[in-house]
Amino acid sequence: MDLATLQKISTQILSREVPIYKRYLYSKIDFNSKLIGIKGARGAGKSTILLQYAKSLNYPISKILYVSCDHPAMSGVSLYDIAEAFYARGGKLFIIDEIHKNENFSKDLKAIYDVFDLQVLFSGSSALQIEYSSADLSRRAVIHTLGVLSLREFCELQTNQTFQSYSLEDILKNHEDITFEILKKIRPLEQFNNYLKYGCYPFYKESLSDYSMKLLEVINLTIDSDLCGIYNIEPSKLDKLKKIIYMLCSTKPYELNISKLSSAVGTSWPTLQKYLERMDAGSLIHIVRAGEGMRAINKPDKLLLDNPNLFVVACGNGDIGSIRESFFVSQLVLHNQVHYHDKGDFIINDNYVFEIGGASKDASQLKGNKNGYVVNDDVEIGFDNKIPLWLFGFLY
Repeated sequence: MDLATLQKISTQILSREVPIYKRYLYSKIDFNSKLIGIKGARGAGKSTILLQYAKSLNYPISKILYVSCDHPAMSGVSLYDIAEAFYARGGKLFIIDEIHKNENFSKDLKAIYDVFDLQVLFSGSSALQIEYSSADLSRRAVIHTLGVLSLREFCELQTNQTFQSYSLEDILKNHEDITFEILKKIRPLEQFNNYLKYGCYPFYKESLSDYSMKLLEVINLTIDSDLCGIYNIEPSKLDKLKKIIYMLCSTKPYELNISKLSSAVGTSWPTLQKYLERMDAGSLIHIVRAGEGMRAINKPDKLLLDNPNLFVVACGNGDIGSIRESFFVSQLVLHNQVHYHDKGDFIINDNYVFEIGGASKDASQLKGNKNGYVVNDDVEIGFDNKIPLWLFGFLY
């Protein structure tokens, strides 16, 4: 292990310019904690948060060490040995990116935490099973999950204006007043339509013309590198996971049954179930399970792509119903329990039932449900229990 080489690489990384805009999660993190982890999808901005924090400190650059576990210089290197050498030279902040690429990260982090007076920040795949890898580590580390860009964040990036986020209860009770305030600043449907095409990952700001290519790379790296490494999936089976993405993109949710998906992918149901669970953990799909009152019916889970942008690269033009539902779930799942429901499309927190549809969708299916709401696409302003779909992009 050559600390001088790692320090040189670290200096190069820390010398880069980083975006000024801070994701919603930045202000939620208590940076006084000694061991902080950030999980999330590839391309969501985890590394940017790490760099933004490092640059916010007044430390000399020699007091900060930034390593990425996917760098060739980190091959076969012990994180503990690096921390020991860095601490001996007066190090204060140890940042570890792509930590899931290191096989022994759990034991090393635990030992680093216990032995050295060193702050450690790390990032990893959303599939990182840190809570299961070591019970001792899970008690020491504060783990945050970074979601895709919300519509609110996208609007801030697009307009350089600030928009407030709202709780789900605020939106349900006061959606007309909230919409009125937002309409003073933007045309939400214009922003929403752009968001559905390219607004879910902050790297769209780098080059819009390259966005689809970079997003395809995110999908491939998540499957070929992250999920393959974390779950030891045979390389010959990885194309089956990509086939699942295509099937979810090109088929309407209510037309997709387990036998059809198993047949198309060419695998048994138990194996397919494992693949789906791992793709959900890797932020490629959402598995939406039945709500409390429906579990006895034993209906299959509802399967959706993780966010609307994936439809653009996976099949060119997905089903509009699937895209709407993908958006709705992606904006709610971070901070709420999301299940599907027999009297509507989704039930949130075992309380609020939502039916998703176009501008003409009515509340007939929700008749008699006092906590039932219609979520309409293609409308700017709602009324009573009819709420615009785009407004759910302002939850975080």
